[in-house]
Amino acid sequence: MAISKRHIISIVLVVLILYMAVASPLRAAQSTITEAEGQACMGEDKSRKQTENEAYADTKRKAAENAATYIRSETKVKNTELEKDLIDAYANATVKIIQVLEKGWFKDPNVGECYKLKIKAEVIPDEKAMVKLSREETLGDDPSAPLRVRLWTDKKEYGQSEKIKIFIKGNKPFYARILYRDSRGTMLQLLPNPYRADNYFQGGVIYEIPSGSDQFELEVQPPFGEENVILYASSSPLGELGLKNEGPVYKVTTRAKDVGQKTRGIKILQKSDEREKTASEFYEDTLAVKTMKK
Repeated sequence: MAISKRHIISIVLVVLILYMAVASPLRAAQSTITEAEGQACMGEDKSRKQTENEAYADTKRKAAENAATYIRSETKVKNTELEKDLIDAYANATVKIIQVLEKGWFKDPNVGECYKLKIKAEVIPDEKAMVKLSREETLGDDPSAPLRVRLWTDKKEYGQSEKIKIFIKGNKPFYARILYRDSRGTMLQLLPNPYRADNYFQGGVIYEIPSGSDQFELEVQPPFGEENVILYASSSPLGELGLKNEGPVYKVTTRAKDVGQKTRGIKILQKSDEREKTASEFYEDTLAVKTMKK
């Protein structure tokens, strides 16, 4: 049976409830994605397993150092106290491995059996410190601060047949993906879509979804309840998802539990000017919207 554009988006609006609890928390989060290499050698007092664990710890430590160095070089906020708080937040960061790029044993002629590792990792700054920084309104719009993208809708509650409008605004240029998941477990990608392929946005500009060349509307239809919009943004191109063309939008075919990690498969590209880019800023937000019968 042919699916109309309106019917497709009616599905979209009711889809986002269950998965959002799995995909991401209902709060914004800023982090840095980087690659790092480390190693450890056995010596006489360590087993192979202990050596591998030490190599992982060494590599994660270097990932945290890479992220902190990147943030120091890229962040030039005018308020020195805020800058210090930001650096301190990264000094107490948590490191999560996104992907193991290389690993294996090798023989060092001087110290013997060694284990080396290369990873792509997400470095997540201290949450309490970042919450404190997020309260600084001037920091949110400062292009020299870490990437931050505001996500909002024109209302928080919508009745049947009303249309939802989504808005985003970043403090600096960014790549973005906007997803919607309904109560049936279907996840749709609203942006980019078959009619609006752009996924790069300028900082300081408010973008509206749907608008322009979009061929859909977000019209509220039953079942009703709490629904969510997910935003992923980065200073580098985002990792790719499996997508199926569903007319005006894409259906996400990547498994729900893998969407966040696949998106974090950031392509860290070298800057066109002169310096090698060692990391990428990442931002995620989830917005709850309540729909109801009039």
